[in-house]
Amino acid sequence: MSVSSCCLKGFEWEDTPSGRTAKLVNNDVYIVGDNPDVAIIIIHDLLGWTFPNVRLLADHYAREANATVYIPDFFGGEVLPLEPVLKGEWEKLDVPGFVGRNSREIREPEIFDCARALREKYKKVGVAGFCYGGWAAFRLGAEEHQPPLVDCIMVGHPSLLTKKDINEVAVPVQILAPEHDQVYTAELKRYTFDTLPRLGVPFDYQHYPRVEHGCLTRGNSNRAGEREAMTRGKNAAVNWFTQWLDEP
Repeated sequence: MSVSSCCLKGFEWEDTPSGRTAKLVNNDVYIVGDNPDVAIIIIHDLLGWTFPNVRLLADHYAREANATVYIPDFFGGEVLPLEPVLKGEWEKLDVPGFVGRNSREIREPEIFDCARALREKYKKVGVAGFCYGGWAAFRLGAEEHQPPLVDCIMVGHPSLLTKKDINEVAVPVQILAPEHDQVYTAELKRYTFDTLPRLGVPFDYQHYPRVEHGCLTRGNSNRAGEREAMTRGKNAAVNWFTQWLDEP
């Protein structure tokens, strides 16, 4: 399969997101693209569904993977202030309270409902999960869903991920992994390598040296290598989705 020339371009950092907002089931959602057969759902990180970079990422996916891309709000309308998150000043935020209000148990049912709505509408569905969205992407690709809810998953620096999540995945998996990650630990990385080949699912692992957790959505120009990593991650995801969601 040939790679479109647009996939080789960089990231449009200063652009304005070109999509629209609507509802998906009961969730607010950002939508971009108009392919009637192929959809991608992005499950956002702690920066939320309104973060400009994640919306620009959706715009790239829509154009370059020829898909209709959805970013639902899975934080119930709550948005963390960007400045302390981008600076890593977590002590200024009530992270435990925020995660408690948006726990796996609370948010998983609506994540499943949104994926089911897309599965009913589209022939092919992929999911991209970053940080918080990583566990959710694995859950959407779990073997318990028959027929499958999604056709492939792409996960960037996942958090809240368990070994059970890895054990139960049953669709093609791509992982984008920064070298320095206190959440997707070396142990979990090794477990991923040991487990996924035994499950018989296609598996692509991309290593991002000298960058840290969060780089693939944050893309902070003040952190060495982050913009380049986000561009590389975008290109890798586009190629993955093009391979597994391409309609003949």
